[in-house]
Amino acid sequence: MRRSQVWAAIAYERARLGGDAESAALRALAEFTSVNRNDVLETEQAVYNDTAMRVSASRWAAQPRSAPLARQPSVVTVAGAPGETCVMLVDAKNDEHHPLARRCTYAIVWAQSATVNREGNAVALAVQPLEAWRELWVFRKRGAAWAIDVMPPASVDPLVGYVEFAGWVPGGRQMLVAREARGDGKYRRSFEIVSLDSMASTRQTSDAAQLGSFRKWEDPQWKRMTVSMR
Repeated sequence: MRRSQVWAAIAYERARLGGDAESAALRALAEFTSVNRNDVLETEQAVYNDTAMRVSASRWAAQPRSAPLARQPSVVTVAGAPGETCVMLVDAKNDEHHPLARRCTYAIVWAQSATVNREGNAVALAVQPLEAWRELWVFRKRGAAWAIDVMPPASVDPLVGYVEFAGWVPGGRQMLVAREARGDGKYRRSFEIVSLDSMASTRQTSDAAQLGSFRKWEDPQWKRMTVSMR
């Protein structure tokens, strides 16, 4: 578990410096998956959960970026001020000079995580501001305009945690997310159905199997990559 945490931290630092973050993220995942859950003592459970969150925070470094689908909204990034990355939402009619939406950040933007729903009115993007803290940016279309909402892992001072896209519910009104965080002395993991109208959770549980929408609409790539289902 300690090796896994160290390699996750190295992946984050290499990503910040433009180095080989992929190999470090893959090593972190390999070390974590080699842990036998049955060998984890009750007194080690907090360390095990924290390890999972640290690995998950940087896990997008292990994934290559795929080409966006034609005519659908997609994410492009450009350099802003020194150390800053500007994220722009573009499509066939709106390029980076006239984007649909724009937001700049000093965090690591995992552009390869960008995913658009079937209706083309929402895009989810993983953004990592800290070594062990990963947020979710959600681009939402309302009328002719696009808004950008930032979902944190929890409403506490950043310590360790992540929130991630888990699937789109057909209809363009809901999305699935998984959250896991520790802060203010508390640990919590949840699987949620989030309204794209209000960005509020309409249903949530600590066990994804209890939500029919997760069983039916969970994203295959998310299920394959996530450590939240351990």
